[in-house]
Amino acid sequence: MTSLLSPEITTVAELTDRCDRCAAAAKLVVTLTSGGELAFCGHHANRHRDDIVRVGERIQLEEGYEWAGK
Repeated sequence: MTSLLSPEITTVAELTDRCDRCAAAAKLVVTLTSGGELAFCGHHANRHRDDIVRVGERIQLEEGYEWAGK
């Protein structure tokens, strides 16, 4: 399933999750349109930005993080 609308993007003071790819501190957490969540460090969030926007329903960014997908 693909999202026809842009995901809702919010900023939070701090994320406590770890990146699901490399276990670094997460800078972005995406709630998927199909259900579930994935967390990404800054490097992996920018690397997979197109896919995150395509499958995301909601995106939380840590305050101060400049995401390339915005």
